Amino acid sequence: MSSTQERRPGTRERLVRSAQELLWERGYVGTSPKAILERAEVGQGSMYHHFAGKSELALAAIRRTADTLAESAEECLAGPGTAYERVAAYLQHERQVLRGCPIGRMTQDRDMVRDPELRQPLDEMFGWLRGRLAEVLAEGRSRGELSADLDPADTAATVAAVVQGGYVLARAADDPAPFDAAVRGALSLLAAHAGTGTTAPTDH
Repeated sequence: MSSTQERRPGTRERLVRSAQELLWERGYVGTSPKAILERAEVGQGSMYHHFAGKSELALAAIRRTADTLAESAEECLAGPGTAYERVAAYLQHERQVLRGCPIGRMTQDRDMVRDPELRQPLDEMFGWLRGRLAEVLAEGRSRGELSADLDPADTAATVAAVVQGGYVLARAADDPAPFDAAVRGALSLLAAHAGTGTTAPTDH
């Protein structure tokens, strides 16, 4: 492999990672191509060698972030234990709460949500998450781990909303405590549908 071939993947990777970081920090509107180039420490020509422009690079970065979040969630939801324990693992997974959700952050950008192509990874990620949570909860119900009157789809939507809402409350307070409280509350509600011996944690 030539040195040029070795540099190109490295340059593209730096661009995508820099775009991921800046989109998380500043959002789509607040992220300029110049800022991405400076963060990636590459020249303008390098960027346009790999991407047609900001929109295409942002799309690659958003897809990467969405895939990473999905993989992280799947590790929790596909892990050992009861349905309650697996959902609890997802809710209690370590997060940089005060930075907000790197995907949820994108929904606050008007230009982002108005662009169907840029919005697609967001829709897919949240749709997948609700569906996967619903699968785990339905498995738990069928195994008798959760009560028969629990609605998997509605409960999955609640769990997803707790995480996203928790981010907002924590950032507004500049304190992760509201996020932790929301998680404890969700787990308490879910524990009420679980078998005897299941108790929600008292601290995140």
